[in-house]
Amino acid sequence: MRVSRRLVVDTNVFASAIIFPRSVPRQVVDHVLDHGVVIFSEATVSELAEVLSRSKFDGFVSRAERELFLAQIESAAEFVPIIQLVRACRDPKDDKFLEVALNGRADVIITGDADLLGIHPWQGIALASPSNFEEARLVRVDTISF
Repeated sequence: MRVSRRLVVDTNVFASAIIFPRSVPRQVVDHVLDHGVVIFSEATVSELAEVLSRSKFDGFVSRAERELFLAQIESAAEFVPIIQLVRACRDPKDDKFLEVALNGRADVIITGDADLLGIHPWQGIALASPSNFEEARLVRVDTISF
C-alpha cells in the first residue's frame, strides 16, 4: 500500500499554476491534488486568497476562475492547526509555510521562494522547486534527494 505524501504548496506556486495552465507549477499542483495530501493553515490559505484576489491577475484569469480554483484547493486540502510556532526563515513572512509543514508532518514543501529553498532540508522536510519536484516525481520521488 502506497502512502500519500503530505505536501505544503507555497502561494507563488499556486499563483503560477492558475496564471499559466500549461506550466510546470500547474502540472505539479494537479499531481499533488490527485496523488498527495495538500496541507494548509489558516495563515497560508488566507495569504493565497488575498494574492488571488489582486487585480493584477485580472488580465490573465477571471476573478470567477480564481475563486473556483481556490475553492477546489480548499475542498481538497487538510487544514492543520498551528500549535508549534516557527522562526527559522530569513524572511519571517515565509515562516507560516514552515509552521504548517512542521505541525502537519509534511514530507515536502514546494516553493519557488529562494529564502525557503535555501534552508533545504529543514527538520527532515524536503524543500523543492516545482521543476525539481516534477523531475523527481517522474523518476520516483522517494529515490531523489531534493
